[in-house]
Amino acid sequence: MPPLSPPRPRLALAVLIAFHILIIIASNYLVQLPMTLFGWQTTWGAFSFPFIFLATDLTVRLLGKKSARQVIARGMLPALIASYIVSVVFQEGAFRGLDSLTQFNEFVLRISVASFIAYALGQLLDIQVFDKLRRLPQWWIAPSMSTLLGNLLDTYTFFSVAFWNSSNTFMAEHWLEIATVDYVVKLVVSLALFVPLYGVLLNAILRLMGGPKTSTH
Repeated sequence: MPPLSPPRPRLALAVLIAFHILIIIASNYLVQLPMTLFGWQTTWGAFSFPFIFLATDLTVRLLGKKSARQVIARGMLPALIASYIVSVVFQEGAFRGLDSLTQFNEFVLRISVASFIAYALGQLLDIQVFDKLRRLPQWWIAPSMSTLLGNLLDTYTFFSVAFWNSSNTFMAEHWLEIATVDYVVKLVVSLALFVPLYGVLLNAILRLMGGPKTSTH
C-alpha cells in the first residue's frame, strides 16, 4: 500500500504520535508492578508495550519510513517527561501526591531514561526491518520479524539500563529473568493479536482520514 496523500498524513501523524506517548507512559508505570506468570517473574508492562510496535508498523505502512522516524523523534521527549511525572506521582501503584514531584526520584528517572534509549533503538530497528520486508507477498512476515527483533533489542536494553545494580533490590536481582519472561510475553501478545488488530486499526485510521478501506496485504 502506498503512503497516504496530503492532507491526511498530518492528522495521521498526530494520532500516531499521541498513541506512542500514551503507550510509553502506561508501560513505564506498569513496568514498576511485578507479577508472577507460570512461576516466572515479569511485569504488567509486558502486556502494554507491544502495541508500540503495532503503531510503528502502521506508521511505516501508512506514511512511509521517514514519517515513522518523525513519530519517534517527536514523541520521545514528551513521553520521557510525561512518564516521569506519572510514574513519580503513582510510584509502584500507590498515589504519592503532587508533592512527590518536588523531590528528585532517581529510580523513576532511571526507568524513564532507560525507556528513552530502548524506545529509540528498538523502534529504529523495527522501522528498518519492516521497511525492508514490507514488499514481500506474505505481508505478515514484515510485522512479525520487525516485532521479534525490535522487541528483543528494546527489552534487554531497557531492563539492563533501568535495573542493573538498581536501588530496588528485587528488580536488581531478577532483572534478567524478568526481561526474558517479559520478552516472551511481548512476543506472544504481539503475534497473537497482531494480525486482527493490524487490519482493524489500519482500516480504522483510513476511515478517519477519509480514505477507502484497504487489504492488509
